[in-house]
Amino acid sequence: MLKSKEATQADAFQLVFRQPTAEDGYPLNKLVENSPPLDPNSVYCNLLQCTHFADTSVAVEEDGQLVGFISAYIPPAKPDTVFVWQVVVDKSQRGRGLAKRMMQEIVRRPACENVRYLETTITPDNDASWALFRSFARDMDTELNHHIWFEREAHFQGHHDCEALLRIGPFGQRA
Repeated sequence: MLKSKEATQADAFQLVFRQPTAEDGYPLNKLVENSPPLDPNSVYCNLLQCTHFADTSVAVEEDGQLVGFISAYIPPAKPDTVFVWQVVVDKSQRGRGLAKRMMQEIVRRPACENVRYLETTITPDNDASWALFRSFARDMDTELNHHIWFEREAHFQGHHDCEALLRIGPFGQRA
């Protein structure tokens, strides 16, 4: 059971937004595995995301089941920025605005009190992610800038599409 004392919010769908714990590592791995075309990570990597990045990541559960997760962290060289590593929403929850609500939860966290920017990477053809981050930027009443950061040939040896770096902000502290 994933119920937690750290639960921060429940809504009409009985969703609980909370900081992840080590117990979320394996369910997160399965959620990503069942959500193609997301790139899977090892269970160990997911355990690190759920523990090392707990203050800046969010887990969402419904009836004790993990149905949404964002792994995010503050890069050491950019203390005013939270970097969203991966967003995953179970197919049962899609279309309800859950991903954007998870991002809003993260930027309101005490760990993000000095954050004025949100960054992520997206492949050029990932229309759903582009729409999500554009909508988030609109809601934050701020800019979205982007450029190719990791190139298909130079960084992925032709085995993965380019990744564009998106930078959203600046937005007000404690957004």
